[in-house]
Amino acid sequence: MPAPILKEHNVTLESQIPANFGETVTLPVREYDGTKPNHPHQPVLMLHGRSVPALAGFDLAPVPGGSATRYSWAQELADDGYDVFIMDLQGSGRSPRPRMDDPCNANPAQQRVLVPNPLQQPCPPPPPYASQLGNSESEWAELDAVVRHIRGLPDRNKPIRFIGWSLGAAIMGPYTLQHPELVESLLLLAPVFPPRGRWSGKPDEPFGRPAEAQTLPLSKPALTWGFPMFVGTRTGFGTGLDGNPALREPDIVDYAWEACMDSDPTGSKWGPEVEPGRAEGILRYRNTYWWGWNEQTVPHRDPGGAYILGRRVPVLIIYGELDRAANSPATFPDATRFSVPALYSAVKGPHKLMFCLAGAGHSLVWELTAKTVHHMSKQWFKNGMVEGLTEGSYFRDGDGELTALT
Repeated sequence: MPAPILKEHNVTLESQIPANFGETVTLPVREYDGTKPNHPHQPVLMLHGRSVPALAGFDLAPVPGGSATRYSWAQELADDGYDVFIMDLQGSGRSPRPRMDDPCNANPAQQRVLVPNPLQQPCPPPPPYASQLGNSESEWAELDAVVRHIRGLPDRNKPIRFIGWSLGAAIMGPYTLQHPELVESLLLLAPVFPPRGRWSGKPDEPFGRPAEAQTLPLSKPALTWGFPMFVGTRTGFGTGLDGNPALREPDIVDYAWEACMDSDPTGSKWGPEVEPGRAEGILRYRNTYWWGWNEQTVPHRDPGGAYILGRRVPVLIIYGELDRAANSPATFPDATRFSVPALYSAVKGPHKLMFCLAGAGHSLVWELTAKTVHHMSKQWFKNGMVEGLTEGSYFRDGDGELTALT
């Protein structure tokens, strides 16, 4: 079979985030078209989470030893005949990062990591742009622009298979609830889900702005409220990975870090100098205000009364046994208390399936479990089932044995 065709797309839209509201921006989208001869296109769209750029998460290749694409979920799917698209929202990866080139706009509590490069000392408060960067409305709009672009390509005017990792679930999930006709199925990897997270509080308008957001700078020049950018170091990146270290190949964290830096020419020049003329780099990522993804909105029904998630749109959830990013302590505040099993429970339609992988953490894309995730996704997209199952929740041990979870 011929190798997938690599293409790079530029998706333009009018920005809806306050930092560059109304400006025409371009979102780079990578495509691996693995469509087999005489077969229809089967589009898949992959969306990153909070901090890791899309290409580092979904297209980490080549990695020396074994199959060079074993950590490229995108290329593995394309090799199986799918037409795979990878996108970054504004504030991540290769997409625009408005207000993020000014280091003084970093989280004030994190600015020490920017001393002495690029800052000589932390900046006095408030940040020059004292607002969060984006919001649910702006990110739904960017996702929608990419969806419409894909559907405008020849032979792609059909529902798309979605893959959302981590906080990508909080963007793709509500978007699917609002546009179920555009989504073939939903695969959520280590999904972030706050059961009592923010929403409008109105059953007839569940995805409208929540009451506390009415005064936030969501559509016009910013008011004083927060900051647009988080920053992190190479050391923090490595120590922050949960899961069993035995499930990670030697040096895989280094490859992942370098891929993050490759997506950010500015951030890669910040941080301590590791050798003359080369900085270690700083991970820069957006600070966004999300809503519309909780136990009140997930059971949303279509006008005909059918549940959207699990009925009109099948849902597959995969997460790691040791994932502490997507499963936080019950003592956390409602907006940041996350639970993957609670998401499974909130999906009321019958076509829902969940797997907990033994020993895995939040970054399954870079663990030895990546092969299992790829295998499950191929089964799901091809047959609407995994290991012959279409519903239920299961624990998968290291030998691949499944045990039903109650």
